[in-house]
Amino acid sequence: MIITTIDTIPGKTIKEVLGIAKGQVVQSKHMGSDFMAGLKTMVGGEIKGYTDMLNKARTIATDRMVEEAEKLGADAVVGVRYGSSSVMAGASEMLCYGTAVKLK
Repeated sequence: MIITTIDTIPGKTIKEVLGIAKGQVVQSKHMGSDFMAGLKTMVGGEIKGYTDMLNKARTIATDRMVEEAEKLGADAVVGVRYGSSSVMAGASEMLCYGTAVKLK
């Protein structure tokens, strides 16, 4: 599966647009990590636990988008974008979406 943030694939021709493919996940940290993150905000700096959480969530959302695109019969997903939001304290939603296409 080709995944790209641009709307075309150099050297390829899009034969058919199949629709929007998306994947999402709501990810959280356990209470111990959340407590330590709260302490980290007092002194500043990167909160590594949350960076790791968001990276994992991004990977899961991307994998789910690819699964949905494969169900549509896609060869590629173009115009891929990510979005995130805070659902509650310590939990974030990660959304990955793009246009599933069939290539010539």
